[in-house]
Amino acid sequence: MDIDSGAPQEIKKYQTYAVAVDPDQDDKATEIKLCSFARPHMRAFHCSWWGFFIAFFIWFAIAPLLSEIKETLDLTKQEIWTSSIVGVGGTIFMRFVLGPACDKFGARILFAVVLCCASIPTAMTGLVNSATGLAILRLFIGIAGGTFVMCQYWTSRMFTREVVGTANALVGGWGNLGGGVTQLVMGSVLFPLFKSIYDDDAEKAWRSVSVVPAIVAFSSGALMYFISDDAPKGNYSDMKKNGTMPEVSAADSFRQGALNLNTWILFVQYACCFGVELTMNNAAALYFREEFDQTTESAAAIASIFGWMNLFARGLGGFSSDKMNAYMGMRGRLLIHTIFLAAEGGLVLVFANSQSLGGSIFVMVIFSVFVQAAEGSSYGIVPYVDPPATGAIAGIV
Repeated sequence: MDIDSGAPQEIKKYQTYAVAVDPDQDDKATEIKLCSFARPHMRAFHCSWWGFFIAFFIWFAIAPLLSEIKETLDLTKQEIWTSSIVGVGGTIFMRFVLGPACDKFGARILFAVVLCCASIPTAMTGLVNSATGLAILRLFIGIAGGTFVMCQYWTSRMFTREVVGTANALVGGWGNLGGGVTQLVMGSVLFPLFKSIYDDDAEKAWRSVSVVPAIVAFSSGALMYFISDDAPKGNYSDMKKNGTMPEVSAADSFRQGALNLNTWILFVQYACCFGVELTMNNAAALYFREEFDQTTESAAAIASIFGWMNLFARGLGGFSSDKMNAYMGMRGRLLIHTIFLAAEGGLVLVFANSQSLGGSIFVMVIFSVFVQAAEGSSYGIVPYVDPPATGAIAGIV
């Protein structure tokens, strides 16, 4: 017989969960069940990595096509690099905005909005006719890169401190995998397919092929909005109405995160690993084509290898961070992160001085593993800098 204790029952969307949770950590999951898609924890997990994967896919969909665009529009190497820098610049701005917005609105809504908005300029790639037009286009496509903030915030909201490093690293790594897959799919599959459709007309092919990832991105953003939840106990709007979550000021959240010195130390450290990955995603295909005289298709396939390491390497970084935390606490997380960064720094010099195609590919694979592992270990640290301002800190870092 159930006895009414007289204590009010907490209002939340789900009374039971498909994973073990810790009530003392706001019903966050204490385990990761990769084969489960149950709401809210694992549904958010899979929506998080898939949304970031698609964002990365459209962000760098143009990269394997740059050699063709350069030839068609008669652009210089400097103009191509300028467009790549502008594309990353758009992402940096959005990350600063989206971080505190996550603390206020949650990741789900922002993920959907950004994916749908970024799909529009992606579909307009074929309208580019000048270096200025290319730079402006990539600036607006670059807002897709801001989804990384929601990707990391969402899993930080869903998983406990014991497994959050692994969860963040897995969704970040599988999402980053989009940078490698897009090199392969766009450069070695869709571009040749569209060329064959247009009777070997490369210009018509690159001008129309980006419509495909744009449609996928828009559809993913719209679907994500309806099939997932902001937090273990429900959506932020409902939680604020029933009193289980206080109203949050985005400005106060940003101020709180920005005034923490540790935020900026992590900012510099993360720039040293994720910045390297962005550079490789933008330049690798062009590098292998010009340095080793590869075709557009083969250069794109080789460049994709760097991104494919995300399949396991970033998760390895997060897992190592969680394990070191179990043995040494936060000092363990910092130690393993430092080791990964040091190894990455040494290998980038070796890669830059590799003279043969085979040697370059081999070094690039090992180099990529440490780059992704350093990224994974970074976000084993972020949720602990200042938990109430996690979104703002994730946006800055």
